[in-house]
Amino acid sequence: MRNRCLPLSLLSLLLVSAGTVHPQQNSIGVTEVVLKADGDVVRLRPLESVQLQVRAYGEVAKDTGEGKDRVRLQRAGAKLSVLTPNGGWVSKPFKFQGRDGESFYQDASGKFAAIFGMANKHFLLQDANLYTAPEQPGKYEIEADLDGKKGRITIEVAAGAPSRRPAETTQFPPETHVLDPYRLLAEHWAPMFAQESWFQPKADIPTRFDFDNDWHGDNNWDNMETGTSQAYVYYAAMETQSHWFLSYNAFHPRVYSDKCVAGSCHENDNEGLILTVRKDGSEFGKLEVMETLAHNNVYSFVNDSRLRKGAHSIDGRIEFWQQSHPVAYVESGGHGIYGSTSSHSKYDLANDKFTSGLGMTFVYKGVAERAKHGNDRLVGYELLPILDHWWKKSASESWTDRTFDEAYVYAPFGGRPAGNGRKMGGTFLGRKESSNKAKPFWGWHDTASRKKGLIATGQWGLDPAYAVSKFITFPAGEAPSVDYTYNPYLNIE
Repeated sequence: MRNRCLPLSLLSLLLVSAGTVHPQQNSIGVTEVVLKADGDVVRLRPLESVQLQVRAYGEVAKDTGEGKDRVRLQRAGAKLSVLTPNGGWVSKPFKFQGRDGESFYQDASGKFAAIFGMANKHFLLQDANLYTAPEQPGKYEIEADLDGKKGRITIEVAAGAPSRRPAETTQFPPETHVLDPYRLLAEHWAPMFAQESWFQPKADIPTRFDFDNDWHGDNNWDNMETGTSQAYVYYAAMETQSHWFLSYNAFHPRVYSDKCVAGSCHENDNEGLILTVRKDGSEFGKLEVMETLAHNNVYSFVNDSRLRKGAHSIDGRIEFWQQSHPVAYVESGGHGIYGSTSSHSKYDLANDKFTSGLGMTFVYKGVAERAKHGNDRLVGYELLPILDHWWKKSASESWTDRTFDEAYVYAPFGGRPAGNGRKMGGTFLGRKESSNKAKPFWGWHDTASRKKGLIATGQWGLDPAYAVSKFITFPAGEAPSVDYTYNPYLNIE
């Protein structure tokens, strides 16, 4: 059961009211650590998961002055280790999401100490990790170390254990590819997505909008567990005289957090990246720039040391998997995308390791595979054309499914082509937690450049040649042409 969180405004009020008062329990030493499985689970099926909560205890003098009481402390920062070789994996920490009826100790030495303690319990305490069992049956020991005190738990992995994973009710057959002269190009440069995972690893798998076998956006949160976990990435292609522009969109049914406040959790998510590929006479050209989207901010990564910042800074170089596949790091929970060399990235390509905890890597195989667990590697994804799957539906007056919302008219800056001027859905319809937070690529925006009147809502996705020419400074005579020979989203075919 997912705990409901206090409103952000209430948190602010509590912290301001608390002032400099801190719970006195911080001066109480940890004397005991208990590692507890959610629901008291001690048997797991192979590759299934359970939350492990670290409970810290200390001792305080009794009111009578004689003897001591054992009390629960609000302490985080425990290090979890799987002691048994090849015994599974543990995620980065999070605020425990299960039931916990045990109260914390509060020393009411200040007027607001208990209030601060309540805020701490709801917002600051990350006392749990997700444990995922290995494929091999057996008994596995996990240890928590907090302030030098240790607690252990043994989990038995057995095929006959009750399943904790809801059965998926949807399975998609292999795709029949539509005629698309840009598909081979999109396959050649298809990125590796290094996707960090957390306590809802299925929510971190990129999939298709109709993963639950319908096109309604306002049931995707609820259907996430039973919809398919097959991996998909959407793509679009555009072309000018000098360059190809390839857009890759990673859709997730749910944005989640261990503290859902102020829109931090919402139904549906669609972040992505755009590749600028120079036509150099070779079959697939040369990748020059990778721009990624994270929470309405665009980040720029380059594959040419001569490129310099323009309206955007250079955020790093492009790393490649197998020569032609740029590596993008994707956050767990919120799914912001960065280059693997970004300061935001928690993926080490050289060692194939997520430095924060666990993660999955997804690579193009032309097959929509399923990740076996939240720390899987080289899971294959299939490419789906945005033009057919999303754009034509948005353009159709006969499309009545609950897919899009917040229709708007694209109005680019700089006197650029505006397409046919029709209204189009600027968001995917979503209602759970927060409404309409996810956007198709024609609804994307870059906050900084929009404020400056440089790039309008939708313009980065719909007019990538113009956007990259503003964001990046190219060598003299090598700036991208901004005259499209193919851009069906702006009626140029």
